[in-house]
Amino acid sequence: MINVQSKPQTKPRELISFLIGGQQFCVDIMAVREIRGWSQATPLPHAPAYVQGMINLRGTVLPIIDMSARLGIAPADVAGRRVTIVVWIGTRLVGLLVDGVCDILTVTEDMLQATPEVASDTLRVFVNAVLTIEDRMVCLIALEHLLPELDVAAA
Repeated sequence: MINVQSKPQTKPRELISFLIGGQQFCVDIMAVREIRGWSQATPLPHAPAYVQGMINLRGTVLPIIDMSARLGIAPADVAGRRVTIVVWIGTRLVGLLVDGVCDILTVTEDMLQATPEVASDTLRVFVNAVLTIEDRMVCLIALEHLLPELDVAAA
């Protein structure tokens, strides 16, 4: 049986979901270069508190952003499994330190809802949209706002 709908379907897109402090977030899978296990980062002097440091990824030095610190969420068990998601933000590679990777979600634009008005301005800067998958809420991260110095460089 064919399901005919009155409005045209938007092209599906894939998002990769991950955990930060027990909450689920996601990013567009097209921004993801790779997912790797956590390795110790070299600290950067005078870096913001959310920057864990830097790593050398096959000859490319990239910063590691602790997503729990960046989003102001208490981290889950620090001794637990930690994962680095290497993403493109503009033309730069950046590692996102998360508690774990969950799923690949296939969504359409009509599934994405605006961030609630009751949310703080800070949250709305980091979260582009919210989607409901089964019984869980997943926030879509605005990668372009994670590193404020990139906003200045892009302007």
